[in-house]
Amino acid sequence: MDAHKPENPKTPAFNGRHYSRETLENILSMTAVAGDFAMIAMGFILGNLLCRTHLIPIALQTLPVPSLSSSYKFIVAGSVIVLWGLTGKGLYAYKSLLSPGKTWYKLIEPMGLYLLAFIGISQVMRVDPQFPWIFFVCASICIFLGIYNWRLVLSQIIQHPVLAARLRRRLVVIGGGSQTRKIQKAVGENCDLEFVGWVQANKPNHVAELEEYRLGSLHELAAILHINAINIAVLTESDSLQREGVLAVEKACEKEHVQFKMVPHFFEILISSLRSEDIAGIQLLGVDALPLGGFRNQVLKRSVDILGALIGLLLAAPLIAIFGLLVYLESPGPVLYKQLRQGRSGRLFYIVKIRSMQVNAEAGGKAQWAQKEDQRRLRIGTFIRKWNIDEVPQFWNVLIGEMSLVGPRPERPELIAKFKSKIPHYQTRHMCQPGITGWAQVNGWRGNTDLEERIRHDIWYLENWSLWLDIRIMLMTFFRRENAY
Repeated sequence: MDAHKPENPKTPAFNGRHYSRETLENILSMTAVAGDFAMIAMGFILGNLLCRTHLIPIALQTLPVPSLSSSYKFIVAGSVIVLWGLTGKGLYAYKSLLSPGKTWYKLIEPMGLYLLAFIGISQVMRVDPQFPWIFFVCASICIFLGIYNWRLVLSQIIQHPVLAARLRRRLVVIGGGSQTRKIQKAVGENCDLEFVGWVQANKPNHVAELEEYRLGSLHELAAILHINAINIAVLTESDSLQREGVLAVEKACEKEHVQFKMVPHFFEILISSLRSEDIAGIQLLGVDALPLGGFRNQVLKRSVDILGALIGLLLAAPLIAIFGLLVYLESPGPVLYKQLRQGRSGRLFYIVKIRSMQVNAEAGGKAQWAQKEDQRRLRIGTFIRKWNIDEVPQFWNVLIGEMSLVGPRPERPELIAKFKSKIPHYQTRHMCQPGITGWAQVNGWRGNTDLEERIRHDIWYLENWSLWLDIRIMLMTFFRRENAY
């Protein structure tokens, strides 16, 4: 197993000295967004110049072209609108950035739609200044060529050996045999993936050349996934395992934040949102098709979080001052306290709260939940917790990107270490940013309540996310007080 140990195995995300693969992908996506915006704006400018320099026949120019100084507002607004249209086409996913030659056709549809929309608005609404239709045609052509060539340059940067090694997803196969050999060969031709090795399942291996890639047996799976920094685990022998065996494999992957896929010998839903996906020409099944996995939804949710956090901090400042003083008068000591929590993909961060208990509430250092009629709780703490006032400083956690306004509540690492082995699909809740409030909390599953029911609500939220659902949960937060210990 040590023969295939990576040079840079998974390190605690709290370390902060190395960018994770997910962080690098986000940086590349934002770089692509910035570059596309520049290319779109440049396309409008070049379209303007082409028409103004009479390179386009005068007979096609039904209207004079406004100067750049009088049309800059239109260029900025048009660039934002076109960019927003592109975000819904999956063009900012890592695979699209890696292979622009395979996604160029996705530029055609939004460019055509927005070309027609701009012409229609300009002609029907008589916006000031008015533009001739030939301007929009020239701008669209320039935008398409600009974005496509910019993406070619970006793809070459991504494929630089150093960066490509950091971005490559590490894959392990569970089960030997010809199917494993086929996957190894296909992955070898895909610069997005790296075949690390295979794990012995129930069936003996019949392919001699795969023996050097053997990482261990099935009962060692959790350690193999962790030590080898695996990103994707593919089960090829699902038909040789009992249902409990397949669930055990899925649970081990979930604990280590590894994507679980399987060659579809049979079809059984483990969590839900299961879908087919093509990886290196191999049809696989996985459970990663969640609404918040889309770049456009991530941008939308993050934008709402930033706006809400800024407003929340402004409104919360007087509350923090008033209740902080009341806490100090009842129990002198720090008014705010920080507590280590685990967030998305296992990242650790410190949550900020207004103190609602005695200063030494956990003097023994042992993590524990608040109980009903908890003797450690301050008198003012009862009121603070009932109305969620202790949570308001967490708008700061939201602003700096450690939390979201809405999502599964973050838990302490010590408790997670215990829960993830006992509660099915517990780690699934870490597929999105934790929230100040969540679907489980507004439905009464808060504090020392049924964990399985809470996880069921968290997973439902992940599968059914929408902006309206977030707004609904935020409104419900002010009216639901059950189990607010």
